[in-house]
Amino acid sequence: MKIRMTMGLAGPHYALAPGDEREFPQDEAVRLIEAGFAVPVAEVKVERAVKPAPERRASTRKKAAP
Repeated sequence: MKIRMTMGLAGPHYALAPGDEREFPQDEAVRLIEAGFAVPVAEVKVERAVKPAPERRASTRKKAAP
């Protein structure tokens, strides 16, 4: 689970400052959130650019007279 730190925290494998984001195991993340050390990070849904459909215009040519 990804969390954002609200206060500094250091351990044997990391040193985090307020505002840092890091992935933690679910149980550890919940413990830090409940203790007030962190808040969960909402997953950002990425919008993908889509190529626009080509414009279709009416023909402006006049038909030839028979």
